[in-house]
Amino acid sequence: MGTVQIRNVRKSYGAVEVLHGVSIDIEDGEFVALVGPSGCGKSTLLRMIAGLEGITGGDIVIGNRVVNHVAPKDRDIAMVFQNYALYPHKNVRDNMGFALKQRRVPKPEIERRVGDAARILGLEPLLERKPRQLSGGQRQRVAMGRAIVRDPNVFLFDEPLSNLDAKLRVQMRSEIKELHQRLKTTTIYVTHDQIEAMTLADRVVVLNGGVIEQEGPPLELYDKPASLFVAAFIGSPPMNFLQGDMVAGNGLRLADGRVLPLPAADPKGRQRVTVGVRPEHFALAESGWPAIVTIVEPTGSETQITARLADEVIRILVRGRTDAEPGDTIHLHVDSIHFFDAAPVPELALEDPV
Repeated sequence: MGTVQIRNVRKSYGAVEVLHGVSIDIEDGEFVALVGPSGCGKSTLLRMIAGLEGITGGDIVIGNRVVNHVAPKDRDIAMVFQNYALYPHKNVRDNMGFALKQRRVPKPEIERRVGDAARILGLEPLLERKPRQLSGGQRQRVAMGRAIVRDPNVFLFDEPLSNLDAKLRVQMRSEIKELHQRLKTTTIYVTHDQIEAMTLADRVVVLNGGVIEQEGPPLELYDKPASLFVAAFIGSPPMNFLQGDMVAGNGLRLADGRVLPLPAADPKGRQRVTVGVRPEHFALAESGWPAIVTIVEPTGSETQITARLADEVIRILVRGRTDAEPGDTIHLHVDSIHFFDAAPVPELALEDPV
């Protein structure tokens, strides 16, 4: 069974605690992404599951066995690292089969497993090549093949695509998702890129400062963020935020005194709130929120507009094209909003999460 249970796991380095009692239950065959900014504890947690880091407190259970003190090689897991760590003097075939050879698996079985993995990953024409003769994407596929041949109960991925260029990352995302759909092996995937997490995983766990901010299906996190941090982190371009006082039921008074009409009232009845609007929930209109255009970025199928509303910079995502130019005043209709407690917006909301 490829179930993984993380029970109240803590990790400290001396007096510094980096994981504060994390608990996650992962079902057999599930694809779970651990996502968050640098320093949130996601890679540390993955290394603890792999047995590469000790546990300060709590339990990690793989299958029906507590593995806190089990050596990495005996945990029935396979890990794919950010750095491919291929043996430069061995060809693709020998790199993929090396771990099996070390475990004294019979040669015919090694050949069968390597052949099966090579077919799955499209590596058959490359089996005799050395790593220096491969592209970055091909090397990453070899690293994945090395994990597949072990036929583990759990795959662990530690930011495997961060060394690839943008086009290759998109391609490899598709290949990893297709691989999981074919093998149905439990997968835990660490990334700082929320787009990877959203597109790949059955469930996303958002970590911040060593605690879980929210977990759930990707679209649930997108549509119903439980905190200002999750709202700021999930989504690209990121959510826009405006802070002010609620007036007349569904109006928001900004710091400069202007009142913006809202499509809904705060369900919790708070006086001071932070309102979040996703860029695609704005629409250009004849009347509505007034904003001054500062940047127009056409991409063909859509246009991203950066504008200033009162003292705030906002981003608007328009399907298709627009005649708006820098300096123009535009009016915005708002389709949907999110309400949060009034609080400073996390700095990561001021730039695209990566």
